[in-house]
Amino acid sequence: MQNYYAQDLTQPRHASLSGRLSCKVCIVGAGFAGLHTALSLLERGVSNVVIIDAEHVGFGASGRNGGFVFAGYSLGERALLQRMGPELARRWYGKTQDAVRRIRALVKQYEIACDCVDAGVLWANWFHDETPLRSRQALLADHFDTHWQHISKNALREMIRTERYSGALFERNAMHLNPLKLAQGLAHAAQTLGAQIYEATPAVDLRKDGSGWCIRTPNGSIQAEHVIVAGGGYLNGAGPAIQTLRRALLPIATYVVATAPLGAKASALVPTDAAIYDTRFAFDYYRRARDTRLIWGGRISIRNRSPTAIAKLLRDDIGKVFPSLAQELLDAKPEQLATASSTLQIDYAWGGLMSYARHEMPQIGQLATGLWYAQAFGGHGLAPTCVAGETLANAIALNNPEFLELAQFGLSRTYGAIGMLAAQMQYSWAQWQDAWHARMQIQA
Repeated sequence: MQNYYAQDLTQPRHASLSGRLSCKVCIVGAGFAGLHTALSLLERGVSNVVIIDAEHVGFGASGRNGGFVFAGYSLGERALLQRMGPELARRWYGKTQDAVRRIRALVKQYEIACDCVDAGVLWANWFHDETPLRSRQALLADHFDTHWQHISKNALREMIRTERYSGALFERNAMHLNPLKLAQGLAHAAQTLGAQIYEATPAVDLRKDGSGWCIRTPNGSIQAEHVIVAGGGYLNGAGPAIQTLRRALLPIATYVVATAPLGAKASALVPTDAAIYDTRFAFDYYRRARDTRLIWGGRISIRNRSPTAIAKLLRDDIGKVFPSLAQELLDAKPEQLATASSTLQIDYAWGGLMSYARHEMPQIGQLATGLWYAQAFGGHGLAPTCVAGETLANAIALNNPEFLELAQFGLSRTYGAIGMLAAQMQYSWAQWQDAWHARMQIQA
């Protein structure tokens, strides 16, 4: 599928592994979780770090998501509070806030050209009832010492030119960027500190070998004291450890489109530089890119869709927020996606898998001595993957057992096809509830 973020990517590709090597730490997966872990380890003085990926740096959800960098987890703050208790919930939520600040600092320190727009995120209310806004604002202030600004309906209309929303909360410690360029930048930073990166190098098998682990690849093998598996929704390979991790994941498909450049129309429709998502369970998320496109994501499913189907699906969603623009957007045909000449056409449409856990929290921990994992970041990936990197680096380099505080969010089984069907039914039910709620408000 055509990924807008890859259109002008200039970073060189890395060679695939051939032969045998040994290292202190081998990271399987060159997405955000693996890259953050590598960088954090190197910064703590751990040398001889190797990263391998079956595809390339930033492949999968890391290189094709909406590009939002904001605090929190897929599991909402209220549920986090109930599951972890006040002290731990506040601490682990705070880690995602720290992660936003760390990513901001990394972009500056390593001069990562990732089109970063440090202008916050708006959580826009799809419904007339302001209870969700006021309730979340109070919860964050009372239990997490976090203060999001309330934006009135009239003020919001000056930021987003639509009648769709009734108000919003503004999270200032947030930003948006090109995630694929960020991944490539983090990889380059890790390389400058001594990491070795191999692309087109799948982990065919993973087995215990003496006091360490052996990762077999198609044309070689790696002997490592520590292995970190961070394959996400594309985790594959043989061996009981890989199977255990894969059984704990729901690979969920997500979709994003980018319109053609809209010129002055983009800032007329979305004057704010902030990114936007809404209060529904099945929410839209979008932002104005620097080249005046709208980058728009939404919907999840258990199946992939074609670029044409994604373009139509999300074009319809754009129309619910900006009806005037919807009349002008054209359906994209596959052969037109990368060569559209109309300034009102959807140029790029793409989708793919992200990893999700039944408990809606990241899975970060140790499967056996020297064997670590970081996965299931679906929905809020950029900050929590950074949290995972810091947490695992502290565990390996400093023997910090803080990761054990996440034990309750472990490798709960998803039950294969049955679990996937259950997830789709839950999502469809939530969509129906959103639609019913909106309809009742209109009738009222």
